[in-house]
Amino acid sequence: MISHVTLGTNDLLLATKYYDKILGLLEAKQLAKTENVVFYQFPNSTTKLAISRPYDGQLASNGNGTMLALTAGSKECVTEIYKLAISLNSKCEGEPGPRNNGAYFGAYFRDLDGNKIAVFHRENGAGA
Repeated sequence: MISHVTLGTNDLLLATKYYDKILGLLEAKQLAKTENVVFYQFPNSTTKLAISRPYDGQLASNGNGTMLALTAGSKECVTEIYKLAISLNSKCEGEPGPRNNGAYFGAYFRDLDGNKIAVFHRENGAGA
């Protein structure tokens, strides 16, 4: 079981405002907050997302091939999150639409620190 996933940021205040809006559409709430990290809890899940300044004091960077995927309750929610992310200066990595021969509906973007985020919906409710 995964406890939490952490994404690094170079501006925790800006990242918190960004993720409050994006994750709010998935009904996630801030669970804990310090001067260096904010934890978000998702409904019906024990897995959390942390947005954090790097512990070593160096600049945060994104990983090549690293991606966080978020499950949405509908295709409309995928599109709404994508549009919000783009309006908040996210970089498009793939507009909303069917993927994998129509197996799921997804969209991709990079957050303000360049972390790649996917948001998707499967009609059968399955994850990944």
